[in-house]
Amino acid sequence: MAGGSDNPGMGRTVLVLFLGQIISLSIAMTNFSVSLIAKQGVDAPLTISLLSYVTLASVYGAVMLYRRRKLSVSWYWYIFLGLADVQGNYLVIKSYNYTTITSVTVLLCWSIVWAIVLTWLVLGTQYSLLQFIGAAICVGGLGVVLLADSKANIRGGKSPLFGDMLVIVGTVFLTMGNVGLEYCVKNRDRVEAMTMLGVFGTLISVLGIIVFEKETVESIPWTPHLGLLYIGVLIPGFVFYTVGPLVLKMSGATLFNMSVLTSNLWAVLIKIFIYKEQVKWLLYPAYTLVFIGIVIYSTTQKIPRRSEAVEDGSTGLLDEEGGNGNLLE
Repeated sequence: MAGGSDNPGMGRTVLVLFLGQIISLSIAMTNFSVSLIAKQGVDAPLTISLLSYVTLASVYGAVMLYRRRKLSVSWYWYIFLGLADVQGNYLVIKSYNYTTITSVTVLLCWSIVWAIVLTWLVLGTQYSLLQFIGAAICVGGLGVVLLADSKANIRGGKSPLFGDMLVIVGTVFLTMGNVGLEYCVKNRDRVEAMTMLGVFGTLISVLGIIVFEKETVESIPWTPHLGLLYIGVLIPGFVFYTVGPLVLKMSGATLFNMSVLTSNLWAVLIKIFIYKEQVKWLLYPAYTLVFIGIVIYSTTQKIPRRSEAVEDGSTGLLDEEGGNGNLLE
């Protein structure tokens, strides 16, 4: 019996780590597509992320219409999630016009710090000593990445410091959205949360485009190549928003953001095998530290157990967490 109780926990950990790597790969692919769009001279962050929100609203909205349930969370809460996500994406995408993709991917890891602080303050999440050690090892790996970048002398962009600040502020908004989304997918309804994020993300993005990016969009020289780059943002973006809530539900915002760290590793692999570029040897021990830190954190995490009582055990997309929605109708 003891062995039977251990295996599900280990299987859950392996599944979370696997899903985390899918998220990381999708982020790496999105980052490269966004950086290539920026090199085309396109400075329209809201337009770049709009299609992802439209896809979310369309796909998950169809499921919501099929289910015909009332919202389990007040609509204005989803406005907050939409604003946080759109603003975070806007600042991060905007930064590609000022700094390098390497700096962006490294600085995105600031979200770990914000996630620990916000989940502790807002959700009351308690962290063990081993979890802090795992997070510290990940941050140590980031330090090695920064060292490798400085030795590579690859900083560029027309205003690197300003671009870096945009990324750091952007991670604050993205983490706020992740923490809010964590609460929704753990204690309410994942399908509803993704639908409403898509709906309000679309509305907010469209309003922003009309006010801030209308002239820019009209002046963009649309070509088949640029269209493919936008698809290169759309597809991995949809994967990110689909798999991300599963990781948030099974673990939490902190492990979610720690898993995102390995997107740098995927970026390195893309550089090596697709762009045939050389990378500094320091990156390999750096990513090893990040991986070890994630494993230590995830294998010692016990937080998801507190929300298992809320989950109803459903396995289908259409009937997931139906009990929670009925309680609040």
